[in-house]
Amino acid sequence: MKTRAAWYEKNGEARDVMVLGALPLNAPGFGEVLVRIATSGVNPSDVKSRRAKPLSDSWVVPHSDGAGTIEAVGEGVSKARVGERVWIWNAQWQRPHGTASEAIVLPQAQAVHLPNTTDFAAGACMGIPGLTAVQAVHLAGNENLRGKKVLVTGASSAVGHYITQMVTLYGGEVIGTVGSEDKAAHAKKAGAVETVFYKTENVVERLQKFSGGKGVDVMIDLDFATASQWVTKGGLAPHGQLVGYGSNVVGDIPLTFRPLLFNSIGLKFFLVYDLLPQDRAWCQQRLNDLLHAQKLQHSIGARFSLDQVVKAHEAVEAGQLIGNVVIDL
Repeated sequence: MKTRAAWYEKNGEARDVMVLGALPLNAPGFGEVLVRIATSGVNPSDVKSRRAKPLSDSWVVPHSDGAGTIEAVGEGVSKARVGERVWIWNAQWQRPHGTASEAIVLPQAQAVHLPNTTDFAAGACMGIPGLTAVQAVHLAGNENLRGKKVLVTGASSAVGHYITQMVTLYGGEVIGTVGSEDKAAHAKKAGAVETVFYKTENVVERLQKFSGGKGVDVMIDLDFATASQWVTKGGLAPHGQLVGYGSNVVGDIPLTFRPLLFNSIGLKFFLVYDLLPQDRAWCQQRLNDLLHAQKLQHSIGARFSLDQVVKAHEAVEAGQLIGNVVIDL
């Protein structure tokens, strides 16, 4: 059996290395399902991997996120799952075949039920943006966020947009960093009380003003290299915590220790690809509860066909779109 897919065999720019064609696809084995992909989500980590992450296989079909319908199941999987709408996580984590493909075979646990009220485009945003947002808010305290001041860095980003909504649902007050007026409007529509233009404004001063001079209670952050400086300069309140899930600096990040110690600052980090089983199960249930209740806004910034996979990657790299990028198959 073969499936139409996009892949690369070496690192480089999308237009130089992406290939379109047919690849072999095995029938689902024990505990596996074959999913007919409807939409593939394109995330910044996908394009970063294509550009620089060494290949462990002869080819890589990119993209970890997707949504579609289970078409066949292997032994050990209930036949009742055939025809089920699902969203997919970690499709291209430590394995070569991601969701930039008309079909994919993967362990059944990585194909999560997608409520009928949620379309496939939104489903393709659950794997990285959705799970990252839920786990970040979970580590930040969930119900304990009620009445607290929360900084969400990149509040208009794919992940930040969901975080802003979830913090607001728990009763927290969000101030979000943004890079433009359009992105500020997007963040406020998701529930942000205030926004700060991190490129032109003094972020620490804005955080202190927002919090009555003490600093915010929580920072949920996508760029620790920058946010760590705001923490040590008074942007985070004593006994506050920073929950981090990324950084724009790959190497060492210097920290000023005394402000962290004498203000009893808490630092928590996680990698969405590597959640503990119990955490992932909780996050999946929380996401699906929110989807069933239709409590989340979804934002699709651009849609492409598989033939336009290069344009999709370039759109993500440009960083100008507001909303998620998906490929329709």
